[in-house]
Amino acid sequence: MPIKVPTRPLGSTGLEISIIGFGASPLGNVFGDVHQDTATEAVRTAFDLGITLFDTSPFYGLTKSEDVLGQALRDAGLPRDQFVLATKVGRYGQDTFDFSGPRVTRSVEESLERLHTSYIDLIQVHDMEFGSLDQIIAETLPALQRLKEKGLVRHIGITGLPLACFQYVLDRVPCGTVDVVLSYCHYTLCDQSLGRILPYLESKAVGVINASVLGMGLLTPHGPPAWHPAPAELQAAARAAARAADAHAVDLPKLATMFSVANPGIATHLIGFSTPDQVRNAVHAVLQAQGLEENAQAEQEERAMVEIREILAGTAQVTWPSGLPENSDEHLAAR
Repeated sequence: MPIKVPTRPLGSTGLEISIIGFGASPLGNVFGDVHQDTATEAVRTAFDLGITLFDTSPFYGLTKSEDVLGQALRDAGLPRDQFVLATKVGRYGQDTFDFSGPRVTRSVEESLERLHTSYIDLIQVHDMEFGSLDQIIAETLPALQRLKEKGLVRHIGITGLPLACFQYVLDRVPCGTVDVVLSYCHYTLCDQSLGRILPYLESKAVGVINASVLGMGLLTPHGPPAWHPAPAELQAAARAAARAADAHAVDLPKLATMFSVANPGIATHLIGFSTPDQVRNAVHAVLQAQGLEENAQAEQEERAMVEIREILAGTAQVTWPSGLPENSDEHLAAR
């Protein structure tokens, strides 16, 4: 029997989830075509190795990710009560957002059909910085709460890039309204700013999901896709980090994964998967980071990590704008 990925509690939800989750955005063909059989085998491999969180959105591939993941979960025959299924509402295209009560209600109904399930474990407001935060407080979250009362969703989350958005919303809703926050690109080798608000999130009894441990492709040998919004200085630093990893003959994505999962204050880290080999490689990195599997390259990786951290230190606070100007960290901090 293989050693399985360890679990951590997800805030006060009562859920124990694997410390890495299956990010299903690649199943929407956003990084290249993925065959259904390959997706199904990746899902089955992930579950067999202890990954219990599967996260998607109608936005990924314009509903394709949900379709492919739903079919994969069904074809793999996974027991529904043994994994956590997460999806999102509010974002439906590159520039298509609708956080109104009727639309998010209909969105959940559509997702249930695509995912072949009678309930969603975690429904999340997707990229809320592109909408009115006051509407999300007054309309979106109450609509999701009504769906929770009907048993169609079990827990409610919010997602976004600007960290100040989380505090704005959480400070204006009753405790327990929001169960989970999903932050992305803010706890990586490049940027650990999420760490600054972990005590605040813990005080709100909110579980934390960290997505994009590779910085949406920044921390990979081949670099990010052309559409990546990171400024030039950050992209240059990431390229230098990739060269350093290559010089030490170590794998940069592995180092990035090991670094992120080491923080016990973050329940789980989403990694985008589309093949079984990607899943296995990530699981090995996690098990080695947790001291559960021998790591023959430990000394090499330690030397490489020192150099890479030095390279990236100068861009530790560098990020990029996302959403409406009034929802930026700077604007919300001044309110």
